[in-house]
Amino acid sequence: MRVVAKQRRIFDRRGFISSVNAIIGENSYDSAKRPDVVQMLKAALQDGQREIRKRFDAGGGGPNVFSGNAFLIDQLVRVIFDIATERVYPTANKTTSEQLSVVAIGGYGRGELAPHSDVDLMFIQPYKQTPYIEQVVEYILYTLWDLGLKVGHSTRSIDDCIRLSKRDVTIQTSLLDARWLWGDQSLFGKFYRRFRSEV
Repeated sequence: MRVVAKQRRIFDRRGFISSVNAIIGENSYDSAKRPDVVQMLKAALQDGQREIRKRFDAGGGGPNVFSGNAFLIDQLVRVIFDIATERVYPTANKTTSEQLSVVAIGGYGRGELAPHSDVDLMFIQPYKQTPYIEQVVEYILYTLWDLGLKVGHSTRSIDDCIRLSKRDVTIQTSLLDARWLWGDQSLFGKFYRRFRSEV
């Protein structure tokens, strides 16, 4: 993935989290504040897109736009994941079945995201889907849709990934470019090792 210069001009994660904390509190979550959080996310998305456009107009070139867009969406997904898992559905001690890894796949997995392209995400869970994982995934997806993003998504166990990619070359191809975004990194590591060795 191409390195993005002056990343905080596209998205200042620390500053954004401070702004969210000022609205919803540092360790709490009030569902009535969700529209405010969505508006903040929309503003951050638009500000980031303006910065990327400004760089392009200054001669930055297409590859820089693609990597800048991927970086911006990466940061938004990470912030939304953290809000979902730490504020909306917090768990003191996650069980193995509540582990979740968010993965970029396809062109987005390569760190290339053209303007208005689909954001292709895969949520990896250890086994079958639990109510906790379903709630977190729904929160993330609904928030991304509220931002006006087109999201291609799947929720799979590692066994599902291996089985489906052996049967479907389209799935196999999209998983070749899988890139860990956020969540449980060791779960992604297990998937990656099995995919490389078995597929």
